[in-house]
Amino acid sequence: MTQRRPLIAANWKMNGSCELAVQCCEVLTQLPASNTEILICPPVIFLNDFPKSDRYQLGAQNVSSEVSGAFTGEISADMLATAGASYVIIGHSERRALFGDTDALVLAKTKRAIAAKMTPIVCFGETLTERQQEKTMQVLAQHLDAVYAAHPELLQHSVIAYEPIWAIGTGETASPAQAQEVHAFIRTYLKKYDDAAASKVRIIYGGSVNAENCAALFAQPDIDGGLVGGASLKPAEFAAICLSAQDS
Repeated sequence: MTQRRPLIAANWKMNGSCELAVQCCEVLTQLPASNTEILICPPVIFLNDFPKSDRYQLGAQNVSSEVSGAFTGEISADMLATAGASYVIIGHSERRALFGDTDALVLAKTKRAIAAKMTPIVCFGETLTERQQEKTMQVLAQHLDAVYAAHPELLQHSVIAYEPIWAIGTGETASPAQAQEVHAFIRTYLKKYDDAAASKVRIIYGGSVNAENCAALFAQPDIDGGLVGGASLKPAEFAAICLSAQDS
Protein backbone atom coordinates (compact mmCIF):
# COMPACT_ATOMS: atom_id res chain seq x y z
CA MET A 1 0.00 0.00 0.00
CA THR A 2 0.99 3.67 -0.18
CA GLN A 3 1.02 6.38 2.45
CA ARG A 4 -2.78 6.17 2.55
CA ARG A 5 -3.91 4.65 5.83
CA PRO A 6 -5.31 1.13 5.29
CA LEU A 7 -8.98 0.70 6.15
CA ILE A 8 -10.53 -2.67 6.93
CA ALA A 9 -14.30 -2.37 7.22
CA ALA A 10 -16.61 -5.10 8.47
CA ASN A 11 -20.09 -5.17 6.92
CA TRP A 12 -22.16 -7.49 9.08
CA LYS A 13 -25.24 -6.96 6.91
CA MET A 14 -28.37 -8.31 8.67
CA ASN A 15 -26.37 -10.64 10.88
CA GLY A 16 -24.80 -10.61 14.31
CA SER A 17 -25.78 -10.45 17.96
CA CYS A 18 -24.80 -8.82 21.23
CA GLU A 19 -22.60 -11.83 21.92
CA LEU A 20 -20.77 -11.45 18.61
CA ALA A 21 -20.17 -7.78 19.37
CA VAL A 22 -18.51 -8.73 22.66
CA GLN A 23 -16.40 -11.43 20.99
CA CYS A 24 -15.34 -9.03 18.27
CA CYS A 25 -14.30 -6.40 20.82
CA GLU A 26 -12.24 -8.92 22.77
CA VAL A 27 -10.34 -10.07 19.70
CA LEU A 28 -9.73 -6.64 18.18
CA THR A 29 -8.48 -5.06 21.39
CA GLN A 30 -5.81 -7.75 21.58
CA LEU A 31 -4.32 -6.87 18.19
CA PRO A 32 -0.95 -5.11 18.22
CA ALA A 33 -1.04 -1.38 17.61
CA SER A 34 -0.73 -0.46 13.94
CA ASN A 35 -1.59 2.19 11.37
CA THR A 36 -4.49 0.11 10.05
CA GLU A 37 -7.90 1.63 10.69
CA ILE A 38 -10.48 -0.97 11.70
CA LEU A 39 -14.18 -0.30 11.20
CA ILE A 40 -17.17 -2.36 12.31
CA CYS A 41 -20.56 -1.76 10.65
CA PRO A 42 -23.08 -3.93 12.50
CA PRO A 43 -26.85 -3.56 12.41
CA VAL A 44 -27.41 -0.25 14.16
CA ILE A 45 -29.16 -1.82 17.17
CA PHE A 46 -25.79 -3.30 18.17
CA LEU A 47 -23.79 -0.07 18.07
CA ASN A 48 -24.13 0.44 21.82
CA ASP A 49 -22.87 -3.09 22.50
CA PHE A 50 -19.39 -2.01 21.43
CA PRO A 51 -17.47 -0.19 24.16
CA LYS A 52 -15.59 2.88 23.01
CA SER A 53 -12.06 1.99 21.99
CA ASP A 54 -9.18 3.56 20.11
CA ARG A 55 -8.65 0.22 18.36
CA TYR A 56 -11.69 0.43 16.10
CA GLN A 57 -14.34 2.76 14.71
CA LEU A 58 -18.05 2.08 14.36
CA GLY A 59 -20.24 2.66 11.34
CA ALA A 60 -23.67 2.05 9.85
CA GLN A 61 -24.77 0.18 6.74
CA ASN A 62 -27.23 2.76 5.43
CA VAL A 63 -28.59 6.24 6.15
CA SER A 64 -31.70 8.20 5.24
CA SER A 65 -31.47 10.93 2.64
CA GLU A 66 -33.84 12.99 4.81
CA VAL A 67 -32.96 15.12 7.83
CA SER A 68 -36.04 14.22 9.90
CA GLY A 69 -39.79 13.83 9.64
CA ALA A 70 -42.50 11.28 8.89
CA PHE A 71 -40.29 8.59 7.36
CA THR A 72 -41.21 5.44 9.25
CA GLY A 73 -38.31 3.04 9.73
CA GLU A 74 -35.62 5.45 8.51
CA ILE A 75 -32.62 6.61 10.54
CA SER A 76 -31.06 10.01 9.93
CA ALA A 77 -27.38 10.83 9.67
CA ASP A 78 -27.50 12.91 12.85
CA MET A 79 -29.07 9.99 14.72
CA LEU A 80 -26.35 7.63 13.53
CA ALA A 81 -23.62 10.06 14.53
CA THR A 82 -25.18 10.45 17.98
CA ALA A 83 -25.26 6.65 18.32
CA GLY A 84 -21.50 6.53 17.73
CA ALA A 85 -21.20 5.92 13.99
CA SER A 86 -18.33 7.77 12.34
CA TYR A 87 -18.73 6.03 8.96
CA VAL A 88 -21.66 4.85 6.87
CA ILE A 89 -21.80 2.50 3.89
CA ILE A 90 -23.74 4.04 1.00
CA GLY A 91 -24.83 2.53 -2.31
CA HIS A 92 -23.96 -1.09 -1.53
CA SER A 93 -25.07 -3.30 -4.41
CA GLU A 94 -27.66 -4.98 -2.19
CA ARG A 95 -29.20 -1.59 -1.44
CA ARG A 96 -29.22 -0.76 -5.14
CA ALA A 97 -30.62 -4.12 -6.29
CA LEU A 98 -33.04 -4.97 -3.47
CA PHE A 99 -34.20 -1.58 -2.24
CA GLY A 100 -33.95 0.59 -5.33
CA ASP A 101 -31.20 2.96 -4.26
CA THR A 102 -30.51 5.03 -7.36
CA ASP A 103 -27.44 7.10 -8.20
CA ALA A 104 -29.41 10.20 -7.24
CA LEU A 105 -30.27 8.70 -3.85
CA VAL A 106 -26.66 7.66 -3.31
CA LEU A 107 -25.62 11.27 -3.90
CA ALA A 108 -28.26 12.59 -1.48
CA LYS A 109 -27.21 10.12 1.22
CA THR A 110 -23.54 10.94 0.70
CA LYS A 111 -24.24 14.64 1.22
CA ARG A 112 -26.27 13.92 4.37
CA ALA A 113 -23.50 11.77 5.84
CA ILE A 114 -20.82 14.37 5.25
CA ALA A 115 -23.02 17.13 6.67
CA ALA A 116 -23.30 15.04 9.85
CA LYS A 117 -19.49 14.73 9.93
CA MET A 118 -19.54 11.03 9.08
CA THR A 119 -17.35 9.52 6.36
CA PRO A 120 -19.36 7.85 3.59
CA ILE A 121 -18.03 4.63 2.09
CA VAL A 122 -19.55 4.97 -1.37
CA CYS A 123 -19.86 1.65 -3.21
CA PHE A 124 -19.62 1.04 -6.94
CA GLY A 125 -19.39 -2.13 -9.00
CA GLU A 126 -20.42 -4.00 -12.11
CA THR A 127 -22.53 -7.10 -12.68
CA LEU A 128 -21.15 -10.29 -14.19
CA THR A 129 -22.90 -9.51 -17.48
CA GLU A 130 -21.38 -6.04 -17.59
CA ARG A 131 -17.92 -7.46 -16.97
CA GLN A 132 -18.37 -10.12 -19.64
CA GLN A 133 -19.43 -7.39 -22.06
CA GLU A 134 -16.30 -5.41 -21.09
CA LYS A 135 -18.38 -2.54 -19.72
CA THR A 136 -16.79 -2.40 -16.27
CA MET A 137 -15.05 0.95 -16.70
CA GLN A 138 -18.05 2.47 -18.47
CA VAL A 139 -20.38 1.47 -15.64
CA LEU A 140 -18.02 2.74 -12.97
CA ALA A 141 -17.53 6.05 -14.76
CA GLN A 142 -21.29 6.53 -14.90
CA HIS A 143 -21.71 5.87 -11.17
CA LEU A 144 -18.73 8.06 -10.21
CA ASP A 145 -20.04 10.93 -12.34
CA ALA A 146 -23.43 10.68 -10.65
CA VAL A 147 -21.89 11.45 -7.25
CA TYR A 148 -18.82 13.57 -7.89
CA ALA A 149 -19.17 15.33 -11.26
CA ALA A 150 -21.32 18.17 -9.93
CA HIS A 151 -19.99 17.90 -6.37
CA PRO A 152 -16.22 17.32 -6.53
CA GLU A 153 -15.87 18.76 -3.03
CA LEU A 154 -17.40 15.54 -1.65
CA LEU A 155 -14.45 13.44 -2.77
CA GLN A 156 -12.02 14.63 -0.11
CA HIS A 157 -14.49 13.47 2.57
CA SER A 158 -15.22 10.05 1.02
CA VAL A 159 -13.95 6.49 0.94
CA ILE A 160 -14.59 4.61 -2.30
CA ALA A 161 -15.41 0.89 -2.28
CA TYR A 162 -15.09 -1.11 -5.48
CA GLU A 163 -17.27 -4.16 -5.10
CA PRO A 164 -17.78 -6.27 -8.23
CA ILE A 165 -21.33 -7.50 -7.80
CA TRP A 166 -20.44 -10.92 -9.21
CA ALA A 167 -17.98 -11.46 -6.33
CA ILE A 168 -20.20 -10.50 -3.39
CA GLY A 169 -21.13 -13.46 -1.22
CA THR A 170 -20.35 -15.89 -4.02
CA GLY A 171 -16.93 -17.08 -2.91
CA GLU A 172 -15.57 -15.67 -6.14
CA THR A 173 -13.20 -12.73 -6.05
CA ALA A 174 -11.47 -10.57 -8.57
CA SER A 175 -7.84 -11.54 -8.99
CA PRO A 176 -5.37 -9.07 -7.47
CA ALA A 177 -4.46 -7.95 -11.00
CA GLN A 178 -8.12 -7.47 -11.99
CA ALA A 179 -8.88 -5.53 -8.82
CA GLN A 180 -5.78 -3.36 -9.18
CA GLU A 181 -6.67 -2.54 -12.77
CA VAL A 182 -10.08 -1.25 -11.71
CA HIS A 183 -8.77 0.60 -8.65
CA ALA A 184 -6.14 2.32 -10.78
CA PHE A 185 -8.83 3.31 -13.29
CA ILE A 186 -11.01 4.74 -10.51
CA ARG A 187 -8.15 6.79 -9.07
CA THR A 188 -7.18 8.13 -12.49
CA TYR A 189 -10.79 8.91 -13.35
CA LEU A 190 -11.30 10.78 -10.08
CA LYS A 191 -8.42 13.10 -10.90
CA LYS A 192 -10.64 15.03 -13.28
CA TYR A 193 -12.77 16.06 -10.29
CA ASP A 194 -9.96 16.86 -7.84
CA ASP A 195 -6.41 15.75 -8.55
CA ALA A 196 -5.15 16.13 -4.98
CA ALA A 197 -8.16 14.40 -3.45
CA ALA A 198 -7.94 11.54 -5.95
CA SER A 199 -4.38 10.79 -4.86
CA LYS A 200 -5.38 10.74 -1.20
CA VAL A 201 -8.79 9.04 -1.29
CA ARG A 202 -8.83 5.50 -0.01
CA ILE A 203 -10.24 2.97 -2.47
CA ILE A 204 -11.02 -0.33 -0.78
CA TYR A 205 -12.00 -3.65 -2.35
CA GLY A 206 -15.13 -5.60 -1.48
CA GLY A 207 -16.05 -9.00 -2.84
CA SER A 208 -15.55 -12.21 -0.82
CA VAL A 209 -12.44 -10.89 0.94
CA ASN A 210 -11.10 -13.52 3.33
CA ALA A 211 -7.94 -14.47 5.23
CA GLU A 212 -6.62 -16.48 2.28
CA ASN A 213 -6.89 -13.88 -0.49
CA CYS A 214 -6.50 -10.60 1.41
CA ALA A 215 -2.70 -10.33 1.48
CA ALA A 216 -2.37 -10.47 -2.29
CA LEU A 217 -5.16 -7.92 -2.71
CA PHE A 218 -3.76 -5.51 -0.13
CA ALA A 219 -0.31 -5.68 -1.71
CA GLN A 220 -1.61 -3.86 -4.79
CA PRO A 221 -0.64 -0.17 -4.95
CA ASP A 222 -4.15 1.23 -5.37
CA ILE A 223 -6.01 -1.11 -3.00
CA ASP A 224 -6.19 0.61 0.36
CA GLY A 225 -8.01 -2.04 2.35
CA GLY A 226 -11.15 -4.11 2.22
CA LEU A 227 -14.90 -4.09 2.75
CA VAL A 228 -15.35 -7.49 4.37
CA GLY A 229 -18.67 -9.34 4.46
CA GLY A 230 -19.04 -12.93 5.62
CA ALA A 231 -15.49 -13.21 6.99
CA SER A 232 -16.15 -10.28 9.33
CA LEU A 233 -18.63 -12.43 11.25
CA LYS A 234 -15.74 -14.66 12.35
CA PRO A 235 -13.71 -12.56 14.80
CA ALA A 236 -10.50 -14.56 14.47
CA GLU A 237 -10.57 -14.45 10.67
CA PHE A 238 -11.43 -10.77 10.62
CA ALA A 239 -8.52 -10.10 12.96
CA ALA A 240 -6.24 -12.02 10.61
CA ILE A 241 -7.39 -9.82 7.72
CA CYS A 242 -6.64 -6.71 9.79
CA LEU A 243 -3.16 -8.04 10.54
CA SER A 244 -2.59 -8.75 6.86
CA ALA A 245 -3.39 -5.14 6.00
CA GLN A 246 -0.80 -3.78 8.39
CA ASP A 247 1.83 -6.07 6.89
CA SER A 248 1.15 -4.88 3.33
